[in-house]
Amino acid sequence: METLIINYIGREKRFAYLRGNRLEKIIFDRPEHRSLVGNIYYGTVTKVLPGMNAVFIDIGEEKNAYLHRDQLPTYLLASEKQGNVSSYVHQGEKLLVQVDKDATGNKGPKVTGIIEIQGTSLIYMPKGRYVAVSKKIADEKQKAKLRRTGNHMKTEEEGLIFRTSSITATEDELREELSSLRIQYQEFTKKAATLKKPGLIFQKDTFLEMIQNQAEKMSAGEIIVDDLEFKKLLEEKYPCTYYNGKENIFSAHQIEHEIDKALKRVVWLDHGAYLIFDETEALTIIDVNTGKFSGKADYQDTVLKTNQLAAKEIVRQLRLRDIGGIVLIDFIDMNRDSDKQSILNLFEKELSKDEKRTKVIGFTLLGILQLTRKKTKVTLSEALQDKCPVCEGTGKILSAETIAFRLERELLEHRYSEFEAVLVETTKEVKEHLLPHLEILEEMLHFKVFFTTTTVPAHYYLLKQFGPVDEISQKAVDTFV
Repeated sequence: METLIINYIGREKRFAYLRGNRLEKIIFDRPEHRSLVGNIYYGTVTKVLPGMNAVFIDIGEEKNAYLHRDQLPTYLLASEKQGNVSSYVHQGEKLLVQVDKDATGNKGPKVTGIIEIQGTSLIYMPKGRYVAVSKKIADEKQKAKLRRTGNHMKTEEEGLIFRTSSITATEDELREELSSLRIQYQEFTKKAATLKKPGLIFQKDTFLEMIQNQAEKMSAGEIIVDDLEFKKLLEEKYPCTYYNGKENIFSAHQIEHEIDKALKRVVWLDHGAYLIFDETEALTIIDVNTGKFSGKADYQDTVLKTNQLAAKEIVRQLRLRDIGGIVLIDFIDMNRDSDKQSILNLFEKELSKDEKRTKVIGFTLLGILQLTRKKTKVTLSEALQDKCPVCEGTGKILSAETIAFRLERELLEHRYSEFEAVLVETTKEVKEHLLPHLEILEEMLHFKVFFTTTTVPAHYYLLKQFGPVDEISQKAVDTFV
């Protein structure tokens, strides 16, 4: 049983896909975090970088976009592809570009100059120069026929990709759709000509498109939506059920709980085993642990069983968390090569259900499985969470003991001063670390130390005031005697 649950009420739009009452995908659409992938912009080249074979382009967004030489139409259409990027583009040049990957971290969006305009059966590339057929079309004769049709239909510099639905379309229908897509592109170029500065030409409704794509893949199931107007829009193609309960639709179907779980660092598996996820800007590391799982067979069988459970859940979590880039998985050590191959085969099988392009590299000499997953937008944690202002995302802060030693060193810089006392503001834990040594410290300083304490997440200290003992002691909330 497949279920698509759509939460359309409110500014944040969401949908969840469940298979057998198990959450397999969760998508968020927020105005401030809306994906730019597929959007078309009219941009200006701000910097040419021959050493990187790339340029930066102002597209009117917060961050400049990055464009590699190989994604320039002038490079793709050149008869001889020689020279670096400066041979094909110059600073100040105006370009029509399409976002291929959203901005992440400090990096701006990645764009391409090879525009793709999607139709029902075709993807039209005005400067693509090649014909391709969807990999989901298995029949080689059908593929060859579509390639011949495409080469007859397009001009030399145009490109076409035949989508899966093209196998049911007639040649006349394909030509009619191509004509419509050409007109759409001409409208984009006309709009670009009217712009005086970089800006948006075409904005893709990615949320609706993702829902439609998911609905197309559902062989049998139910679509439930909490907004009547959106239900009417979807019902033009798909039967829907309207949810009018008072409780949020995600809460009613236990999805909010699953979202909270997908944000946690530790993910528990059946039988007491667990996974640990550590996400960095460059890569994601996943550690597999047996935990309380002891198994009923020998140790190696227990390890294999745990790793098999982990492999299935890891692929699911990659989808739920939308983790991309380099992924390193530290499975429990397997001594048998057949066990490693079993895990690889299972991974390949599970990843075949993933819409994102993935590549399994294999096990390293240390037994760590390497894979890459295409990253087009921010992960779930990046979209829903902010870095901790205390630890700056590291998960660690300086200990009370470390701060106490730092305070002691700074106080020693003021020894033999003319003041009789100092007032220090710090945390209770730092104060307690100094308590056993305060008398000796004051003898070294030749002045008294008084404290006020606060309760804050991060340990710190502040030398608030130097002065006479009577004045400082009156200002101290608590003192060491």
